[in-house]
Amino acid sequence: MANRGPSYGLSREVQEKIEQKYDPELESRLVNWIIVQCGEQIEHPPPGRQHFQTWLMDGTLLCKLINSLHPKGNEPIAKISESKMAFKQMEQISQFLKAAEMYGVRTTDIFQTVDLWEGKDMAAVQRTLMALGSLAITKDDGCYKGDPSWFHRKAQQNRRGFSEEQLRQGQNVIGLQMGSNKGASQSGMTGYGTPRQII
Repeated sequence: MANRGPSYGLSREVQEKIEQKYDPELESRLVNWIIVQCGEQIEHPPPGRQHFQTWLMDGTLLCKLINSLHPKGNEPIAKISESKMAFKQMEQISQFLKAAEMYGVRTTDIFQTVDLWEGKDMAAVQRTLMALGSLAITKDDGCYKGDPSWFHRKAQQNRRGFSEEQLRQGQNVIGLQMGSNKGASQSGMTGYGTPRQII
């Protein structure tokens, strides 16, 4: 963690709002998934945002996680180092983020390296891991391990194909957005400019 002093005023309010988005129940589910997915003897961290951040901070678990979602021999991160040097740890987090984006996680769902390394926004880290888990379940390629109820399946696209004849028929139909003339008539209409007759 960086040597930052306490924040005051607006900065403190913003930080408190970010911290309120952190979900302890989701943390427990993500920890369980990472341990099951990596399939190694990984120590369970004590509960709490600070412990979760420390557990993931060096990037090795994240790299092992993304590698476990690919078939053997096709892992995106070739070398995972367990270095204690800050720049190496941040580099591994960046490698995980690039691999997650290549896996299919949307750019808007991906956290920044400092969000994890400095603990600025652990809720963003949770969002990224949730998006990754949802994608892994949706791909259904046999690499996902764990309880399928931990994540939601993403909606699949449902492409429709129309023949040329169907497309031509559609050009002859007047859509209801254009308006309708049903029920309309010109009965009772008088010519333009004729004064109204009051009786």
